[in-house]
Amino acid sequence: MYLSNLQQDEIFVFSEMKSLKNLTGIESRRGLENVIISNGKIVNVVSNSYGHIPNELFFKKAEQMLIDSNLKYHKQTINRSDRSFITDFIIEDDNQFSVKNKEDLILPMLRFKNSYDGSEKTSGHFGFYRKVCSNGLHVAETEVEFSIKHRKNNSHLIMPKLNLLFNKFLDNEFYTIVEKFNKLKEIKILDTKEFVREILKKTKLFRYECSDKNDNPSKKSREVIEILNYEALLLNEAPNLWLGYNAFNLVLHGTLKKSFSSQEKLDKKLFDEIYEMA
Repeated sequence: MYLSNLQQDEIFVFSEMKSLKNLTGIESRRGLENVIISNGKIVNVVSNSYGHIPNELFFKKAEQMLIDSNLKYHKQTINRSDRSFITDFIIEDDNQFSVKNKEDLILPMLRFKNSYDGSEKTSGHFGFYRKVCSNGLHVAETEVEFSIKHRKNNSHLIMPKLNLLFNKFLDNEFYTIVEKFNKLKEIKILDTKEFVREILKKTKLFRYECSDKNDNPSKKSREVIEILNYEALLLNEAPNLWLGYNAFNLVLHGTLKKSFSSQEKLDKKLFDEIYEMA
């Protein structure tokens, strides 16, 4: 039931690569010979050597890897303006952890990304899914390695045996990072406003103050503080660094208008800065 609110966008929108000259009747300069069309809109101009990777090829092959590996999962799909796309596979097996609270469940997660406008590298990486606020935590370093072979106007994907990679992730990173989560849980936050101010000073994620003349918390700052206090109440515990990290994480992925890759980099930066406080 706690996975019932996963986002389910349509990611298999029609896409194709077409000659710019054929569309316009005008010669194009070298390196800008083709356009990528997604759901009826031109979203990118590319060269003849570019290999377009349709979502149907990439995401369906990624999902087949999980099926072949006998991994049980729940799926979330996100489509941003028919330009960039992700699929999160939340893996549900015996590797479930709660962070000092049986209600705060964490599951391993696989995220795959693709884009038609060049904003995202076609890639995959491991992360974590948290039950309480239904958000993804992108602090893991394990990438899903695969090769993309360009053949004229087509691409061929070669992907690894995912069950072997998943076991490697569990052995090398999963337990280590969960222990860091537990350490954050042990450090109480005495002043939530000062905590938010300090983290924003270090990360420059957004401005803490409303303006130069008004040092009250800005709208985004208040949102972080409210989420932090709400989760503490929900879990019946004092505010702590773990809840502080997740409050920032939720605003980062839910409120800020940034690319998937930028969100993931900022996620890691947030985690590192907050973990230093422990």
